[in-house]
Amino acid sequence: MKKLTQICALVFLVLFASSCKNEKSLQSYLVDTSGKEGFYTGDLPVSSVLSAKADVSDDVKETIKSIKKINIAFLPKTEDNTVTYETEKAKLKNIFKDNDEYKSLMVMKAQGMNVKVYYSGDTDAIDEVVAFGYGDKNGVGVARLLGENMNPAKVIEMMNSVKMDSGNLESFSAIFKGK
Repeated sequence: MKKLTQICALVFLVLFASSCKNEKSLQSYLVDTSGKEGFYTGDLPVSSVLSAKADVSDDVKETIKSIKKINIAFLPKTEDNTVTYETEKAKLKNIFKDNDEYKSLMVMKAQGMNVKVYYSGDTDAIDEVVAFGYGDKNGVGVARLLGENMNPAKVIEMMNSVKMDSGNLESFSAIFKGK
């Protein structure tokens, strides 16, 4: 009986140890960078960035309501942080590499940045949209839009129908310009 208990304990320990993967998640990356020197991080309420025009459809208003918040983590590139920039870029690339949770939505280059957009959830009910970008002049960062059952077609319609609050956007963009 004692031998059987030891074998069961050993099997349990092996199963427990093998189930604890040391994979980095986007959530843990966002938590780890919060308060880290050189990073700009935060959670933004959607209303601080997006607001519906009065004449938009009820679908667009519902889509805006389905978006809960936006998480950001950004490291501006400077002459002094080249090694940190490369390390953080590699960390983010590894999070998305071969990750079944995130599906690629699009890849683009914009204003000197390489940007990759991913989503999680079903194609007709997205839970999360993530934009990961990096550029040698700007830096490296990630923005995650969290919601519930967001419809991709309605999200695109919403983006075409909302107005960006320029006052809030200017103060938000000042963060990335070093205030």
